[in-house]
Parts: sequence; C-alpha cells; structure tokens
Amino acid sequence: MATSDPWITLGRGYEDSLRIVSDPTREVYVAKAQGELAGFLILSMTGPFVGYVQTLCVHPDHQRRGVGTLLLRFAEERIFRESPNVFLCVSSFNTDARRLYHRLGYDVVGELTDYLVRGHSEILLRKTIGPLAGFRSG
Repeated sequence: MATSDPWITLGRGYEDSLRIVSDPTREVYVAKAQGELAGFLILSMTGPFVGYVQTLCVHPDHQRRGVGTLLLRFAEERIFRESPNVFLCVSSFNTDARRLYHRLGYDVVGELTDYLVRGHSEILLRKTIGPLAGFRSG
C-alpha cells in the first residue's frame, strides 16, 4: 500500500498504513490469489457514515484482473445488511478507481477540494438501495 499510488501521492507511508490497517474500529478483509495477497478492504461500520469504504487496495500485480470489483461487491454485500448506503472517497487523480466506481453504479455526491493534497480533490461517492427511513437491517 505505502509503495504505490495513490498512497504515494497522498503521502501515506508505512507507519500510516500500518496504523490504518490496525485500527480496532475497522473491519479488514483480504483477497488472495494463488496464496499471495492480491488486495484488501477496510470498512467503517460505525459513526455517521455507517458503510464507509475507507480503503480499497489492489496489489499492482493483480490490478485489472477483477480483484477490485470482487472486493467492492463483497463490501456492498456486507454493508447493505446494515445500511442502505455505501460511501467512499476517491482522489481526483485516481482515474482507474474512478472508472471502476462509475462502472459499478456509484454516484458523485460531493467534492472536497484540497482536502488531502493541494491541487486535488477527494470525491465522495455513494451507492444506495434506498433511504435510511424505513430501512431494516438484517
């Protein structure tokens, strides 16, 4: 994670990455291919944005092989059991991820200019199966 983009552009080093993965309030899921780490997913299922995909990371050797799609579909299945909304942010410079999220039906709901890196935005995306009102988890 710390040795590839977008993490390099975001200034996330090894220690930052380790802290994020080790956060006990987050759910971490791993994808493997032929016994190797292919990617991972970090979800936040607490707070104001229940169902927030904090991190979706695919190892460069496994990109464009469906790993990101499988991880995100897994995240949606997990989140939609407890919330009608999946939220995530994507950096404006991360065009491959933006294309993936658009293809999977995510809509732009906001933009945070210069939020993490000057000159770039974090784009807030949402995929929904309905409003919070009347939603029953399970």
